[in-house]
Amino acid sequence: MVELAFQQQTQELIDGLKSICASYGLGNDGNEFKIITQTFLYKFLNDKFAYEAKRIDPTLAQAEKWEEQLAALSEDELEMLQMQMDGDTAELKPAHFIAHLFSQQNQPEFAKLFDDTLFDIAITNNDVFSVKTDGGAKLELFDRVSEFIADPSKRDNFCKAIINKLVEFSFERIFTQKYDFYATIFEYLIKDYNSNSGGKYAEYYTPHAVARIMASILVPKAQQGKVKNVSVYDPSAGSGTLLMNVAHAIGEKRCSIFTQDISQKSSNLLRLNLILNNLVHSIPNVIQGNTMEHPYHKDGKELRQFDYIVSNPPFKMDFSDFRDNLDTQANAKRFFAGIPKEPAKAKDKMAIYQLFLQHIIHSLKPQQFPLII
Repeated sequence: MVELAFQQQTQELIDGLKSICASYGLGNDGNEFKIITQTFLYKFLNDKFAYEAKRIDPTLAQAEKWEEQLAALSEDELEMLQMQMDGDTAELKPAHFIAHLFSQQNQPEFAKLFDDTLFDIAITNNDVFSVKTDGGAKLELFDRVSEFIADPSKRDNFCKAIINKLVEFSFERIFTQKYDFYATIFEYLIKDYNSNSGGKYAEYYTPHAVARIMASILVPKAQQGKVKNVSVYDPSAGSGTLLMNVAHAIGEKRCSIFTQDISQKSSNLLRLNLILNNLVHSIPNVIQGNTMEHPYHKDGKELRQFDYIVSNPPFKMDFSDFRDNLDTQANAKRFFAGIPKEPAKAKDKMAIYQLFLQHIIHSLKPQQFPLII
């Protein structure tokens, strides 16, 4: 009953954030998903920090305004507190808290303060929470959210509306909930932002129920709790539903996730999924880039091999733009199926799909576990 109530509250928060975006002309806008997912993530990180701080220091849990009591700690005391926190907890300063922004919302240039706060959280946690591109650049946690509003005169009120929505309830009591709770919330959060049809670079979302069945095939009950120190790879990871289910079956602390995906949007959603599911330790292994042209995960010059591989291959993606780039001597071993010479588009797509599967098979440790396609 408690779980259902929190699920409803969380969904109401998401709907409320979408309503704010619509009120400011961003409903169905290309930037709406960034605002929704990033403000949701800010809320989650803030409340996870509160949960951990109160778990470690009971006096904070008993305080009427725990943020003020924590702000009174010395730098050394705050550092010691953070060192005892779970590794998935972001490092936050008192000025980063939602309560602090809420108290400052009537100050001039509140939108700038809001953006600066999120940017400072991103920089403070850059080493742990940044996703890399295959060229080595880092995709930080947060954008300057208010700048998605074209009219500068409306930015302060937009950010006020967001902070007033975020302060309405706390996630703190959900951190003891089971995996399915977070999976359901993640599905609800991104349901409008991952398409299952259309477009040259269409993005696909594997439903949680389907992914759970696939995970149970890969990791049957007899193996659960026994498998450890294994790697799980998805070369077209999307938002990571397949990976989350396999990691849950193995145990989040018993495996490391490795991914690559051409979509920056999907890579950001995957990062959010990892944070929600106690897999922050795998974020450094998330790569945004073209797996076919520039596979990132290697041992020296050879493709790295993995214990488990899952994939929802990019069935509808048009590979014709870079098909000829793969027809090289260097790729002869990697793509041992060969590349047909016929120029017809249908042949190109079929050939590259074959090569995608060959890439997956080549990356699987032969003595280890099966793959799911």
